[in-house]
Amino acid sequence: MLEQIEAYLLYLQAERAASPHTLKNYTIDLQQFRTFLRTSGLPQSEPAVSGSTGLTTGLIEPGGTVHRTVELAEIDSLAIRAFVADLHRKGIARSSIARKLATLRSFFRYLCREGVLQANPAKLVPTPKLPKRLPAHLSVDEVDRLLVSPSEEDAPGARDLAILELFYASGIRLSELTGLDVRDLDIREGLVRVKGKGGKERIVPVGSKAIAALRRYLGRRSDLIQGSKRGAPEPMALFLNRLGGRLSQRGAARIVLKYLNRSGVGPKITPHGLRHSYATHLLQAGADLRAIQELLGHSRLSTTQRYTHLNLDHLMEVYDKAHPRA
Repeated sequence: MLEQIEAYLLYLQAERAASPHTLKNYTIDLQQFRTFLRTSGLPQSEPAVSGSTGLTTGLIEPGGTVHRTVELAEIDSLAIRAFVADLHRKGIARSSIARKLATLRSFFRYLCREGVLQANPAKLVPTPKLPKRLPAHLSVDEVDRLLVSPSEEDAPGARDLAILELFYASGIRLSELTGLDVRDLDIREGLVRVKGKGGKERIVPVGSKAIAALRRYLGRRSDLIQGSKRGAPEPMALFLNRLGGRLSQRGAARIVLKYLNRSGVGPKITPHGLRHSYATHLLQAGADLRAIQELLGHSRLSTTQRYTHLNLDHLMEVYDKAHPRA
């Protein structure tokens, strides 16, 4: 699929502003499908030549073996169903299979739009049913315990508290938090400008306690730059590591997990769980679902609606405790 994959990934990057993470996943999914076509025993044609619409499945090996090609027209819904069945046999999680199938649908839809294919063979393949998992979140008391864990005695401690406070106060993603620059923060108005998925920007309000923690961190942030012993400092980045560079997503995740364990909350949630906690607590307090959608940066309301299940559980708990005939 080399030529078609490269053109598709370039389209995603240039026209759809897909993130590096998305591009990486799509590349893996399409290469895996390409490998399956090569070994599945599908009807094969002569090796592809320049300008062919075939999906190249390999190269000429040192021993002279030629990996032949599969013509695009030969790939039908049965071939894709066979690929999905193969993933099931290998024990791949349903959520991962659903993502790979979505990648194929998008890829073949692109080829149809470019006039390479007449129909999308992945359109008729159903998505595996996924278990309805409610996002794990913390209670308000657990959040309070978490936010008193960091010590502000030094610059890293002040930074860690600012990260936790901002995470919970804004509900932004881990990648959005580490991508923030100092100029994205409006301390006076209590706002932060966030660049989300697909390069979409949104303005998110930040609470007074998070703003106070950010003020204290900004007052000591220069210590991280001045203390840099190697590597080039990044003065524009809001959150810095001990070397003065931009804090990575992995580094921020380690910080959150450290304080989850220190506070006694333990491995109940992942760092992303603070985002779930933010949304759940807003909904439980009566916030409008559309407003939460805008704050979280969800493109679809259906993504936000999963939190209504959590709210229903909360309401049922209140009802059972409070109603005399419950």
